Amino acid sequence: MVKTMTAHSSQTRLPGRSGAILTLAAGLALGACAGKPELAAPLAPIDVRERHPIVLRDAPRSLDVFVGRAGADLDPRQAEDVVEFAREYRRGGRGGLVVQVPSGTRREFAAGDTLNGVRRALARGGVSPASLSVRTYPVADPGLASPIRLTFASLQAALPHDCGSWPRDLGISDFKQASSNEPYWNFGCATQAMLAAQVADPVDLVRSRSEGRSDVAKRLGAIGKLREGKDPSTQYRQETPQINSAVGGR
Repeated sequence: MVKTMTAHSSQTRLPGRSGAILTLAAGLALGACAGKPELAAPLAPIDVRERHPIVLRDAPRSLDVFVGRAGADLDPRQAEDVVEFAREYRRGGRGGLVVQVPSGTRREFAAGDTLNGVRRALARGGVSPASLSVRTYPVADPGLASPIRLTFASLQAALPHDCGSWPRDLGISDFKQASSNEPYWNFGCATQAMLAAQVADPVDLVRSRSEGRSDVAKRLGAIGKLREGKDPSTQYRQETPQINSAVGGR
């Protein structure tokens, strides 16, 4: 009887330190399995900047100069456009400037006169004739206008895809999409594309510009006020007329 009790007591003995650690680890694992289920990943990135990122890439920039009558120079509007295009090429153009002239049409002789006007306008914009590469292209439809196209490569900011794509229905036909309370895929695409098109220098989207020189006179004036114990802040005073006195109200 005593041996049986001794054996029973040895079986019900508390585990040691290592056994307690293993028991605790097993309990935590079971608790993790019994927790909340993992949430499903969103159908599209929630952040508009991730769904429609603005990327920088080398892309062609073109200008179409429409051919006039034979023996005529460029009109003032087109001449100014070519001059501004030449200045833009000097600011951020990469490589040479390609001039494509239509061939095989009845406007071919007039295109030669227009090309001379284009060269003069480019020279006014600071582009030397050595930077030009003149090529010809066939015209598919002689009835349509066949312009002289100027093209050069430049660094541009744009989206990696086009806007207006609707991969899912916005109605109630897709219950999962409707109940997820997530923005639709095309949301923010037009805004991002507009922002990319309005940036004058695409590098500004990557890094900020260096600070300019401070106003030394204004800084010395503020330091002088501090030494005198005065308020260095600037107070702008502007008197505006009352609305009722301006419009004759009461």
